[in-house]
Amino acid sequence: MRCSLARRLQWGTVSTSPTTEAAPVSLCARAPHVPADRLVAEMVPPPRFDSVRFETYVPDPNQPSQSEAVTALSSFAAGLGGAHAVGAKRRWFAKKPAAAPGPRGVYLDGGYGVGKTHLLASLWHATPAEPALKAFGTFVELTNLVGALGFQQTVQTLGNHRLLCIDEFELDDPGDTVLVSSLLRRLVEQGVALAATSNTLPGKLGEGRFAAADFLREIQGLSAHFRPLRIDGEDYRHRGLPEAPAPYTDEQVTKAAYATEGAALDDFPQLLDHLSRVHPSRYGALTDGVRAVCLTDVRPVPDQSTALRLVVLADRLYDREVPVLASGVAFDRLFSDEMLNGGYRKKYFRAISRLTALARDAKGLVGQ
Repeated sequence: MRCSLARRLQWGTVSTSPTTEAAPVSLCARAPHVPADRLVAEMVPPPRFDSVRFETYVPDPNQPSQSEAVTALSSFAAGLGGAHAVGAKRRWFAKKPAAAPGPRGVYLDGGYGVGKTHLLASLWHATPAEPALKAFGTFVELTNLVGALGFQQTVQTLGNHRLLCIDEFELDDPGDTVLVSSLLRRLVEQGVALAATSNTLPGKLGEGRFAAADFLREIQGLSAHFRPLRIDGEDYRHRGLPEAPAPYTDEQVTKAAYATEGAALDDFPQLLDHLSRVHPSRYGALTDGVRAVCLTDVRPVPDQSTALRLVVLADRLYDREVPVLASGVAFDRLFSDEMLNGGYRKKYFRAISRLTALARDAKGLVGQ
């Protein structure tokens, strides 16, 4: 099998020397060690949001709340300047900086497709602080950071930051919500400004478009620190999931992997098994240097734990814009009806949507 063979290969970065004959790498052969400082340094907007700014956000003229959100966030960013934003670390005995007037956090409250992540990344870019003093990550990445560093070390690491942006704050896991709420409370005490978007609670997927009330209730006493910014617009949920491209044959996928520089080739069931032995905080490093992921024998995931790990991998591949070419079943058949109707369904719908987009990006790999 592909993964069994690949485990005998030495893990390293993908060669950039031009060749169409070198064997593709295998994600199953990689067991990356990620130092704590890299985990924190990688908490920046993903590559697809490198260049976004408030100026590149195009508000819908029929939705004035979108323009109002840009104005409010621009002012919020400008208000985050000061000594703490230019690199001087506070000593433990130093006097805490005076709290800025008004809430120290903003919550972007809107449905799918209104540009919340674009605006959140724009806020990160616009905040007058060194990149090392600003952090941007999804809720899952933040919980993974706590898992990798421990709670106290995470507080110490992020406590000197000027701004923490949390995309897709997930309210479907009470334990993780309490954990992150406790973390945010400690960070607010140290003067860190917060910005967040969130998902809706289980059972609320089709009930209205906004989650502000759920978010403010679930963050355990932090609601006074957040100013909700409502962003109206067309709700992505009403557009439906895009149809996943038809899968290719094993032979087509394998041939494309060997013909594509920097490709990875793996057997899907074995890759899922390998993910269980790699901490999710390392899934980004797992794809270092990989320009395309080729998967054979894609089949429905067998259980919820496996499915949630796959969601994290899909997010990391999507952030890095890595195309995914696959044989087996189409990506819209990865998750059972029970999963798609359960408490984690929003994660699964997001994974299907993102993998489908990456599968479309991979069409050009066939026939090279």
